[in-house]
Amino acid sequence: MGRHFASIAFTGAVRAEQAAIGSRAGYARVEEAGAEDSRLGVRESAYLGAARTLFIASVNEAGWPYIQHRGGPAGFVQVVEAGAALAFADLAGNRQNVTLGNLRGEERVSLIVPDYLERRRLKLFGRARLVTRAEDTALVDRLAEAAGAPAARALVVRVAGFDWNCPQHIPRLVPEEMVAAALGEAATRIAALEAERAAR
Repeated sequence: MGRHFASIAFTGAVRAEQAAIGSRAGYARVEEAGAEDSRLGVRESAYLGAARTLFIASVNEAGWPYIQHRGGPAGFVQVVEAGAALAFADLAGNRQNVTLGNLRGEERVSLIVPDYLERRRLKLFGRARLVTRAEDTALVDRLAEAAGAPAARALVVRVAGFDWNCPQHIPRLVPEEMVAAALGEAATRIAALEAERAAR
């Protein structure tokens, strides 16, 4: 666990709960000497570059949290600013704009990026900002192309800290195209065997 992630997540109330169950001493060491996690490394960059789904949490002015799903083809999330941030195109959806509205009052967000096939997840704290095409045409166009859909702006999240989670309780889900490919190979093999049998 990174020390910046720990310092953000472990508030006074959280530390009290850790003390009550006996885990506080170990996590205190993480806060003091945990891994550097204010910049995404090679492992995190590769993981995010292959991601096809993420969940982003924001908070509204009344204090209520809101979680939104964002997804796309592998490559829709990109690491930018020399590892200090990640970004993805802001695609048109149902036009509720809850996350974007929340960001007008509070830029702090939390993300979970799961990989159901490998049973991994990366958690991040960050500060999000919208970048319009007028502000950075090249970035927005590149992210829109990676997402495979038009976009007028991008969401850039500057990393404040991150943590990798263990695979416990993450269900293993196989992408549809992998299942289709496996079934196609099986069908081809079955057809060949049936033809061979008929020829005998």
